[in-house]
Amino acid sequence: MTELLRQAIAQIEKLLPDQQDAIAARLLAEVQDEQNWENRFAATTDTQWDQMAAMVLEEIANGETVPLDTVFPPQK
Repeated sequence: MTELLRQAIAQIEKLLPDQQDAIAARLLAEVQDEQNWENRFAATTDTQWDQMAAMVLEEIANGETVPLDTVFPPQK
C-alpha cells in the first residue's frame, strides 16, 4: 500500500460510518471501472486498433473534428 493511500484511509477512518461507506462504495466502483478498462484494452486486437485509427483519420479528413483548444480552452 502506498503512503498516500494510507493517509487517505487514516482520514476516512475519522468520518462517520455512513460517510466511510459512501467513500468505500465510490472507491470500489472506481477499482471495478479500472479493471473493466484494463480488460477491454487487453482484449482489443491489432485489427480493432487499426479500424479505430482508420475511423479517426476519416473523421479528420472529412472535417468532422475540432481542435482540442476549442473544446478545452487554454487556461490563462
